[in-house]
Amino acid sequence: MQEKQASFSIKNWSQDDQPREKLLYKGKATLSDAELVAILIGSGNRGESAVGLCKRILASVENNLSELGKLSIKQLMEFKGIGEAKAITIAAALELGRRRRGEEALEKKKITSSKSVFELMQPVIGELQHEEFWIVYLNNSNKVIQKNQLSKGGITGTLVDVRLVLKNALEVGATGLVLAHNHPSGTLKPSEADKQITTKLKMAAESLDIKVLDHLIITENAYFSFADEGIL
Repeated sequence: MQEKQASFSIKNWSQDDQPREKLLYKGKATLSDAELVAILIGSGNRGESAVGLCKRILASVENNLSELGKLSIKQLMEFKGIGEAKAITIAAALELGRRRRGEEALEKKKITSSKSVFELMQPVIGELQHEEFWIVYLNNSNKVIQKNQLSKGGITGTLVDVRLVLKNALEVGATGLVLAHNHPSGTLKPSEADKQITTKLKMAAESLDIKVLDHLIITENAYFSFADEGIL
């Protein structure tokens, strides 16, 4: 007679081992990353608990939550015990975390340096696998009025509409602009196209008394500032 398979559902663990109860009684900061993800998925598979499964998933990305957030639904579903619903839940939770980082940066409002632009835009474009070009619109106190995606393209580059940039600047009353785009390849060296569009936007904006204050190339962990390098 086949031995009955034990259930590894969270509700059947001892109370000390239950992530939900641990969060409730000891606080969210006491939970490991694996325990937090385990709460999202609720149960593991026939051979391992939810925490064990989540430890294995995290180990596959070297315990890096940013890398976990890059996994597709299909890649997450390759782990036994992760179906479509659980994969979507994990992806949604990590996307919320990414957006929260962006909102926290936006709360600072005022742009004081290239680093503050990086902190604002890295959560938005730093981890993308395709290139996007964004404009940060500032008032005369260098406070962020809004940030808009101007174009979205492949890894090789994007198209930038100068007229659209300036039209929106006039509509929102911006007196300053910061350009930002990502390099999915990870390189921080500006291309000739990057330099040309920066010059083109700067000259066009000056005719309307709007200043292009900087242009940042952003990767996952670093950035290149045209202003800092003296080539703006």
